[in-house]
Amino acid sequence: MISQELLNLDGESILVTGGTGSFGRRFVKFALEHFQPNRLIVFSRDEMKQHEMAAELSPEQYPCLRYFIGDIRDRHRLERAMKGVRIVVHAAALKHVPIAEYNPFECIATNVNGTQNVIDAAITNGVQKVLGLSTDKAVNPINLYGASKLAAEKLLVAANNLAGVDGPRFSVARYGNVVGSRGSVVPIFRRLIEEGADSLPITDERMTRFWITLEEGVRFVLSSLALMHGGEIFVPKLNSVRIVDLVAAMAPGANQHIVGIRPGEKLHETMISVDEARGTLEMADRFVVQPPLTYWQDHTPGHLEGAPVPLDFSYTSGDEALFLEKSEIRLLLE
Repeated sequence: MISQELLNLDGESILVTGGTGSFGRRFVKFALEHFQPNRLIVFSRDEMKQHEMAAELSPEQYPCLRYFIGDIRDRHRLERAMKGVRIVVHAAALKHVPIAEYNPFECIATNVNGTQNVIDAAITNGVQKVLGLSTDKAVNPINLYGASKLAAEKLLVAANNLAGVDGPRFSVARYGNVVGSRGSVVPIFRRLIEEGADSLPITDERMTRFWITLEEGVRFVLSSLALMHGGEIFVPKLNSVRIVDLVAAMAPGANQHIVGIRPGEKLHETMISVDEARGTLEMADRFVVQPPLTYWQDHTPGHLEGAPVPLDFSYTSGDEALFLEKSEIRLLLE
């Protein structure tokens, strides 16, 4: 559970890239329910998703809401959208692993070049804080999606040097698979169960994954925004799930069949590598990978209270101490 204080969004002007995605929708809804922002801008490229979202969360009901059509590949459009914005949550990305393997440069154009555009637009407009969303797949990546998110992380951390002493501060929130989000295996299993499938597909019996709910993800982002000084990679303390246990929890007694690991997939996910442990602090509810170079902190020092992790530390979903029981998985799914 997230124990750190959330950033107060009352009176703030916030922009969410990828605002019509699973995370973006939940973040916007949470912000409207718990705070009174001055402006809350949903920035995304899909007009149909914006239309559908506006039917639920309308500017008439919430006058602070703005729906802004745009693509993070377009720096000029980002600059226009960020006028007067103080906080940016950068959630836009191409995330489908096999599609990224087949269309590699499209993934790079959005996840890498698009992130640099977000950085440039934020500096141009004097944004106060930018938090980029990353993934466990960015650690020791074996697929292009993970490699592109690793590059995006590096760009965001280094952007603090580019912004200088008085510029925006940039940090990263890195976490695992989101339960029930688009692209998650959970909706796929639910659909197959509803259709009466005789057997559910398993990529590999050994496979494990970190899991976080959308609500926890939103709270983690808001608490990281409150904590950040610039350059940190925030990693929540999460449990992990055996995929075979997930199936058993969703459909007790159902048959399972092995379909094989997809291109670019791992058996276990790593959120912090052994090499990153040298600069990692442990807090009550998260780990913080500190930036290796902090020129901007020579004049604006920041300090987080935490204990250094052991030098041989790593944080992987294959750690048996992190596994959830089937009963706990059922609660998570609810």
